[in-house]
Amino acid sequence: MTNNNEQSPAGDTEQKLAVRVGRLDEAIERVSSSPAFSRLSKMPRLIDSARQVLMVEGGCAAVEARAEAIEQCGVFEGSDWADPQILLPSLTTYSLRSPHMETVVIEALSELRLLAIAKADYQHPHLSAEQAHHYLAQVLAINLELLFGVPTEAEREQQGKLATISRGVIRHLADRIGYEHIIDRLIDEIWRVLNQRPIQVAGVHRMITQIAVCRNNPDIDLGSSGQGAERLISSLFGPTQACREDPGVEVYRERLAAMDNVALQSEATGCARAMHDTGLVSPYHGELVRYLLEHSPTLLSEALGLSSTGRDCLLCYQELVHAMVDQGIYPATCQGLYGLALMLERGILYQPPVAPALWRQVQLPLSPYSRERIGMAYGAVPDPRAWLIQGVLSMMGQPLGVGQGNNPTCQSARALSMWAYNDPDYLLQMVAWAARDDEIIMHFEGQPVSSRQSGAGVAQEITLDLDPVSLLVVPHLDRIYAEMGRLCADREGDPHRWVNPEFHGWWSGRGFRINVDVASGQLEDLEGFLRHFYVSYHPYYNGNQPLIHPQPAGIAVTDSAARFIGWHAITILRVGLDQQDRMRVYFFNPNNDSGQNWGDDIVVSTAGNGERFGEASLLFEEFASRLYIFHFDPLERGNLEAVTAEEIERITAMVHRSWGADRVDGERLQADQGPV
Repeated sequence: MTNNNEQSPAGDTEQKLAVRVGRLDEAIERVSSSPAFSRLSKMPRLIDSARQVLMVEGGCAAVEARAEAIEQCGVFEGSDWADPQILLPSLTTYSLRSPHMETVVIEALSELRLLAIAKADYQHPHLSAEQAHHYLAQVLAINLELLFGVPTEAEREQQGKLATISRGVIRHLADRIGYEHIIDRLIDEIWRVLNQRPIQVAGVHRMITQIAVCRNNPDIDLGSSGQGAERLISSLFGPTQACREDPGVEVYRERLAAMDNVALQSEATGCARAMHDTGLVSPYHGELVRYLLEHSPTLLSEALGLSSTGRDCLLCYQELVHAMVDQGIYPATCQGLYGLALMLERGILYQPPVAPALWRQVQLPLSPYSRERIGMAYGAVPDPRAWLIQGVLSMMGQPLGVGQGNNPTCQSARALSMWAYNDPDYLLQMVAWAARDDEIIMHFEGQPVSSRQSGAGVAQEITLDLDPVSLLVVPHLDRIYAEMGRLCADREGDPHRWVNPEFHGWWSGRGFRINVDVASGQLEDLEGFLRHFYVSYHPYYNGNQPLIHPQPAGIAVTDSAARFIGWHAITILRVGLDQQDRMRVYFFNPNNDSGQNWGDDIVVSTAGNGERFGEASLLFEEFASRLYIFHFDPLERGNLEAVTAEEIERITAMVHRSWGADRVDGERLQADQGPV
């Protein structure tokens, strides 16, 4: 018979939680009531109190309810978690599995803070509820094994009881956000990213791998979730019948050796179909192409999925293509095949300097520093030169797939994209200088500017989350761009007037307009700026003249609440009508993911409105409302008065409702947001 005075296990848990929450509240109060200079000494107690709460069932909910108070204490100050708007979901994989208590607890506190924001319980000044929800959905997708899987031996050895916190936080996030949408949201997210055809696909690989693991785990019941995942999984792990069960590349090569020509052609066609369907390349595809190169090179065009244009280019430059495949394509570097196929389809090998420059690239000796940097990012196998060739093929075939990674180097990423798009042999020269000589020399108004002798760039440190070309070239470009800015820092007005044409190329318009006074940050002659943009770029006002060369431009980025985030470099690619006969601006955004909600019902489109792979687009008026710098040809004049007052008024209202709200009276430009 049960003693009524005896507490149940549930009661024990509740009492334990209540005691620990009380200690946490005391720690929060102690820190928040202390002077700023003494808070740091009291922070360890707060973190340890939070750890104890998180170890108990129901602790995550208690911390979530106190998320705002905990952040106000300054627990994230001085760390990567201080700015939630720049956090990367992919990095949570490492911090949640860290053997260090403080790292795990801080990550858990950050996730619960974001959950409070997503549920609108905490109005954060730098992050909207939609952004927080989107971030947490990705965190759940990337950490699915913490949600469904059992603890591994390594996890138990390295983390011990800390694993309880990591798994408890992920379970709490799933409970609050909803299990049924995790896999489906993940699949939607993968396709949304793939529609932009990025060069860097490691994150997509990880997400597809997680889906495959969950689908093959009999202990995980996904219900009706995961419909449509097969195309993604097979594109990486089984694109053809001969590798459908993912046997491994060694077994696959043995199977290839036993095939006749008809079977090999079927394999080549299957791999090409999967590659062009998703933009992803399977390691089996890389193994197949190496085998074909040795035993049946006539099937190479089938394996690349080339049209008549690409086939003709392959036949004209067959020896060069074979050399690039031989030196640069392995199962590990297979993604370069997609770039190779698209490069052949572009026909840029017919430009006289390109083929000789690619021959130089195939044989290019890398400096010890370049080899070390590529090895740090991608490993020593295959050879770093193969990784660089893969990177060159990807960038030449996908000039709009370049991303800046977690670096404030949008100018440099934009330049690489622009050169690959418009001047590929110049890009190859930059790669040769950076990879072989560890130095790039450009000129500013006739004066040489050396990356080796220049001072610091915009980025204090260039992270390794870049494609192989960017990994080597961007540090040099970043220093040169900053040095060019210093050379004209004493001139009146915005330095980008002079830097952008010198840095990006002769085709950048020498005419320049900015709608912000640099000294005060006040909006300046917005009407004149908008009229000039219309007559320079809008086909109805510029004599129906298409944009000939891509042009650098600067936008004021806003969040989904239309609040100003910072200045950002983009490229205007073209202006034209979409399927609904609405005028749109199609542009390149180097920030790794162009699909964004900029508030005031302005959502950047990446597919479905006439975009080509890698392009983003907005209606002309919407784009103009976020534009703050553009270049133009000063000799091509238009009729400024032809632009209607109604159009100008609509755009002006959009500016005043968003990033220009506080600039009418002269809010200063925030220089630390980074130049354009």
